[in-house]
Amino acid sequence: QVQLVESGGGLVQAGGSLRLSCAASGRTDSSVAMGWFRQAPGKDREFVAGIRGSFTHYTNSVKGRFTISRDNAKNTVYLQMNSLKPEDTAVYYCAADYSIAGLLKKEDSDPWGQGTQVTVSS
Repeated sequence: QVQLVESGGGLVQAGGSLRLSCAASGRTDSSVAMGWFRQAPGKDREFVAGIRGSFTHYTNSVKGRFTISRDNAKNTVYLQMNSLKPEDTAVYYCAADYSIAGLLKKEDSDPWGQGTQVTVSS
């Protein structure tokens, strides 16, 4: 089983940028779907972005602001977040699955890493 470690979170003002990283313990070639989720206080965990091969998928609220990418040589997936808003404040988690559809079916009962906190001040 692939183990994932998220990093790169922090405190940023609205309009600022952050880049999150997710390092995988095992080999994750481009055929493996990788994705980012987030959970804000008092809210359910939600899908943010996913990538498999050259295909990417984003939730509507981050389209045009966030970009997911991966470096297979480093077994790392990134989430570049620009034009951040206070409503982007959440703990961000990464996940892996065989497909984007599989990522979208992830549940809270699935194993998750510790996540990385992103706080956007107004």
